[in-house]
Amino acid sequence: MATTSRRHARGAIATSGNGGTGSIGQRKRRDGEPLSPEPRYAKLGVEIQPFGSLRTLPIGLPDEARHESCDALNRILADSIVLYQLYKKHHWLVAGPTFYQLHLLFDKHADEQLEIIDLLAERVQSLGGIAVGDPRQVAELTSIERAPDGAEDVPAMITRLLEAHEKVIVRTREAIELTEESKDWGSNDLLMSDVLRRNELQVWFTAEHLVDVPLIED
Repeated sequence: MATTSRRHARGAIATSGNGGTGSIGQRKRRDGEPLSPEPRYAKLGVEIQPFGSLRTLPIGLPDEARHESCDALNRILADSIVLYQLYKKHHWLVAGPTFYQLHLLFDKHADEQLEIIDLLAERVQSLGGIAVGDPRQVAELTSIERAPDGAEDVPAMITRLLEAHEKVIVRTREAIELTEESKDWGSNDLLMSDVLRRNELQVWFTAEHLVDVPLIED
């Protein structure tokens, strides 16, 4: 009798695990639909928050100030994304006697710009806005001139990087003044401590490669 009881118990567990009358087979989602391992594709194109709008977040800043900061930060973010891509492109395409030094420098600067990009995007989100991310929208917002699709010589690459840096720096200085007036100290600190100082330092390291100084005097 004991053996028969154990067999019945094992049969009940197996039936439950295979979607039978047991509790596992009866589990459902909150909407009443049965659970399934199949992917549930969402309807595309339905925005839960439009670009340019704000979520309500209790950070003690008026909506107008948050709107202004998000707009300024997104424009700097767009320029920074383009600058990052320029550094990566030049990292791949640089050639000549200074290849090794510039190959490493461009990649280092690209990594640092990527950190800035993340900080800017997260600040926009923390203000309740939407950070620009799609490359096609970035192209609409950036102030940096589009580079040729092909390769340029090294002096042109460096010059293009310096001009892009200046675009970022000009917008950053304007945003620093804006966020100081609105008392958006979080954005102000980010712009001054991270964006401005990092770009100014990169300008110095990059510009020195355009100085025409021979290694050995004739």
